[in-house]
Amino acid sequence: MNDLQKKYLQQCRDTYRSDLLDDIMPFWMEHGLDRVNGGVYTCLDRDGRLMDSTKSVWFQGRFGFICAYAYNHIEQRPEWLEASLSCIQFLENHCVDTDGHKFFTVTAEGEGIQKRRYVFSECFCAMAMAEYAKATGSREYAEKALKEFQNIRRMMATPGFLPPKTTVAGRSHSITMMLINVAVIVKQVISHPDLDTQVESSLYDIEHYFMHPEFEALLESVTPDGGLIDTIAGRVINPGHCIETAWFIMECAKGRADRDHLNEVALRILDWSWKWGWDEQYGGIINFKDCKNFPPQDYSQDMKFWWPQCETIIASLYAYRISGDEKYLEMHRLANEWAFKHFKDTEYPEWYGYLHRDGTVAQPAKGNIFKGPFHIPRMLIKSALLCDEILA
Repeated sequence: MNDLQKKYLQQCRDTYRSDLLDDIMPFWMEHGLDRVNGGVYTCLDRDGRLMDSTKSVWFQGRFGFICAYAYNHIEQRPEWLEASLSCIQFLENHCVDTDGHKFFTVTAEGEGIQKRRYVFSECFCAMAMAEYAKATGSREYAEKALKEFQNIRRMMATPGFLPPKTTVAGRSHSITMMLINVAVIVKQVISHPDLDTQVESSLYDIEHYFMHPEFEALLESVTPDGGLIDTIAGRVINPGHCIETAWFIMECAKGRADRDHLNEVALRILDWSWKWGWDEQYGGIINFKDCKNFPPQDYSQDMKFWWPQCETIIASLYAYRISGDEKYLEMHRLANEWAFKHFKDTEYPEWYGYLHRDGTVAQPAKGNIFKGPFHIPRMLIKSALLCDEILA
């Protein structure tokens, strides 16, 4: 690594830290944190005004995780730990239905509004509890995180508990990759065979079912034996998800005997997904492609959303750290510069979430049920840590 590259990484690290401390966290602590009912609001306009008091259950866990994650890795600010606990307790006290399955949205006070067939609310809850346990040394919340993880596996394994999305039998990439990350985070504070079993299962499934070398792509949905579902829905490539999977695998590979193999798998996924996702004309990672290059069905297929850019910034830094290949540092430069140029609001704090393909703003709100304090602060924290690791 030459002096110019060192200076670049130092500047990136300093930007990540300052944006987290001076922009992103203050915005959500001031405008999002509900100091009356507990938890966090996410439906915030460009300047932080509350547009809707409906609460995303995902984000109770996500912000609970982020606050503890920032506490553990950036600065030990007591208000972050308090906010983390507020979100976790709101989850525990208000967001669980009588069948043990969490809601998707609730009112400001915690009355259930909507449930969905997914277990992502539980995933983010387990992550928050584990990270909080790491910050505080709480055995209680370490055990609760494990119990939440086991509840996820129970619900997924119980026939009919989670209604199938379609009548076409298949496998879903999203929950497969998600459970790697959840298990790795929970394993930091407690050990259990269920965590190891899930990691091995997800890693196997990604490599043997979802990766399709004939398309040089990782698919979102496949048949039970990993075959192509040759429909518009079955041919979907989600580059952002795939890139996120790549760095989850790199993270998981640390200290394992098969580390080199897992890293090779992760780099292949990243290379494939960059080719599918990077917009050579305008820059940025687009939302969807069809593995046979037919027109994608989703109306937002060529838009630029905030989170795929964040995942690309992390994954490219991770790839450079483990490989030393300068092409990944260039990938990082392209993704990083484009994201900060187009998504960062220069008049008000936080980032826009939704851009048109050419990088112009589609709508200026800073949050909704799906966008809130997670992908951006996680990127800033993780990327600052990766820059330090590389520089060291």
